[in-house]
Amino acid sequence: MIPGLSWLFHKIKVYALVGESGTGKSFRAKLVAQKHGIEYIIDDGLLIRDNRILAGHSAKTEKTFMAAVKVALFDNKGHRDEVARKLQSEKIRKVLVLGTSEKMANKIAVRLQLPIPAKIIKIEDIASQDEIEKAIRTRKIEGKHVIPVPSIEVKRSYPNIFYEAIRVLQKKKKTTGISPAGANLGSGRIGPIPKVLEKSVVRPEYSKRGKVIITEAALSQMVIHCVDEYSGEIRIKKIAIKDDEIGYRLVITIDVPYGMQLGGNIHELQQYIIDNIERYTNILIEEVNIIIDKIIQ
Repeated sequence: MIPGLSWLFHKIKVYALVGESGTGKSFRAKLVAQKHGIEYIIDDGLLIRDNRILAGHSAKTEKTFMAAVKVALFDNKGHRDEVARKLQSEKIRKVLVLGTSEKMANKIAVRLQLPIPAKIIKIEDIASQDEIEKAIRTRKIEGKHVIPVPSIEVKRSYPNIFYEAIRVLQKKKKTTGISPAGANLGSGRIGPIPKVLEKSVVRPEYSKRGKVIITEAALSQMVIHCVDEYSGEIRIKKIAIKDDEIGYRLVITIDVPYGMQLGGNIHELQQYIIDNIERYTNILIEEVNIIIDKIIQ
């Protein structure tokens, strides 16, 4: 955390656009930003203003899905400090944070020392079910991702993952007044002027390889091995595993020996399990909850 930054952002209004991975958040980010008069977007590790990448590092350049999620969450101190400093230097009134859930958007805001999002916009509120399902199919089958900036910006910063440019025509509302030079004068009414929004489609390395999936049995065996390696006196009674779009959540019920420090030691065990499983499998462990059922002699 950069000391003294958080108070600078108290006048900023934070919006969040949330939805599961691949549902089309990045594709619609600019439209949402325009509707609410937002100039700044935080998406997948990048701080974007209008058509420019101002700061950050794109999660799309990572070679593994787990590494990409950590970049999107600003897990690295140097990365989040760079973006926080840029936020400090800009005169920001509104910013849009993209995340797979409200919890993720809140975490990004806290790490960048921004206020918690005041308005949550769900992808289901701005896209039809058919559009969401089409976006998910495109992500899963073709491995295509969107960065909400023009192709020239992405080609300059990330040429190795650039795939194609897509342009969306957005009609402006009709206005009345004096016609500009060269326009059709007649009634003096100016018709809808289409505005072109350009976005970039990319193919990250981790998308080409696909998501690493591990069976519950194999993951349970790894947990048992980690716990036994940490302490042969801890007995595992139950392991519950939940797999979501980002990673895995573990709930481990154990009996511990009398005299074990239930604070420091258990937190160390949690981190030991996370570090070892992530290191050897390239999957993301989102959280490890440990339930102590009994203290044994």
